[in-house]
Amino acid sequence: MSVVFRVQNLHQNYGGVQALQGVDFELMAGECVALIGPNGAGKSTCFACVAGQQVAKQGRIVWRQHVLNALGPQARRALGVARTFQVAQVFEALSAIQNLQLVLKASSSISMLDVLADCEIDGAWHWVHKMGLENLGQEALNAPAMALSYGAKKRLELALAMAGLPDAPNGLLLLDEPAAGLSQAERTDMMLRVKAVTKEGTTVLYTEHNMDAVFGVADRVLVLMEGRLVAQGLPQDVAVHPLVRERYLGSEFQYGGEVRHA
Repeated sequence: MSVVFRVQNLHQNYGGVQALQGVDFELMAGECVALIGPNGAGKSTCFACVAGQQVAKQGRIVWRQHVLNALGPQARRALGVARTFQVAQVFEALSAIQNLQLVLKASSSISMLDVLADCEIDGAWHWVHKMGLENLGQEALNAPAMALSYGAKKRLELALAMAGLPDAPNGLLLLDEPAAGLSQAERTDMMLRVKAVTKEGTTVLYTEHNMDAVFGVADRVLVLMEGRLVAQGLPQDVAVHPLVRERYLGSEFQYGGEVRHA
């Protein structure tokens, strides 16, 4: 595998507070990498800089030779970069099917003569099946998305992010706490779907507070503390890292191996 994503010497500060102090890491094509750390570690700031919500004071964010630092959402999407949010963001007034039709149509071109119900039908259903949304039933899929359960909205948001990539599955997917607000079973299902897209070639970087959505899922784990990367490596190695156990995971934490079923 080749390196496709680089974060180089990333610095960010808020007044006199140094939130990030020279963060460096790389992702390989098709990797699933988790970024974790205790509250105040700089994890949210790092993700915000990487995802484009903030512009870092110093450093570079590079995806397939393209520097992303100053690029907006549309330019990033054109390069194959998509993201999700901690609180699921979908078009609440549209149905799940219409959400997908709109994103797929917007990826090509939209005319004032287009009728949404007639656009990208096959593509929309492809992502419905890919994310297991067909289990909701026809009535739920055609009702406004605001009526969906939160777990279903999370799956729909993931489908929207993937559907919007111009060269899926060879894109970069940035996930802000994909398992937040989900039950144990929903977390397992969500993370298996995330893992599945990496096996098809998508590169994934995600933040997460639920350790069952990190260990046993991520190919590698990055740990931030006080704005610095203090550990990175295979989940089983990070799980026994003395500093990580002392200051974050706790002495009782046990690595349980790979998640294999919902």
